[in-house]
Amino acid sequence: MARYTDPSCRLCRRARQKLFLKGTKCFTEKCPVERRGYPPGQHGQSRRTKISEYGIQLREKQKVRHMYGLMETQFKNYFQKALRQTGRTGETLVKLLECRLDNVVYRMGFAPSRKAARQFVCHGHFRVNNKPVDIPSYLLKAGDIVQVREKSKKLDVIHASMKRMKDTSMLPWLSLDKAAMYGTFLNVPERQDIPLNADEQLIVELYSK
Repeated sequence: MARYTDPSCRLCRRARQKLFLKGTKCFTEKCPVERRGYPPGQHGQSRRTKISEYGIQLREKQKVRHMYGLMETQFKNYFQKALRQTGRTGETLVKLLECRLDNVVYRMGFAPSRKAARQFVCHGHFRVNNKPVDIPSYLLKAGDIVQVREKSKKLDVIHASMKRMKDTSMLPWLSLDKAAMYGTFLNVPERQDIPLNADEQLIVELYSK
């Protein structure tokens, strides 16, 4: 399956909630979810039949997959990895996704969206523990330090994104030094601390069929 290339805002409207795929636009009045709170397409405003149980599970999976910017195979591989670990599979899945380097770059405020964070990582703008890493799916461990590469510290897009990040909005498993432009992945987060509006149990039920 090819990567989704159509307008990102259509995905938010389909999910009927903000998936924060467009960075700063999601926080303005230009957000299509705020302006047109119904599904896209010519039949978006028409009455629809009741969604089946499978349809509800599928939409939840698609919602989370699009939020983290993953292909179908990538997402399923994370589920299989979570399935092999101890604990609740759904919670473990979400924790694995939060440990991705591109997600942490976004959470620390170095990028306006996960899509932008993935691009920054691929272009080599970040280092982990003072070593260059250009793999967005790189899984961080407790104590890992993520820093902006020295040559990239003058990029306006990174500075603009960091200005929007308030110290009070920093998540408990992350720390950030804005002046030095680096952050620390303190520990793997607990599910209740992760700001993700999704029911991961529906994803487990979908893949268990």
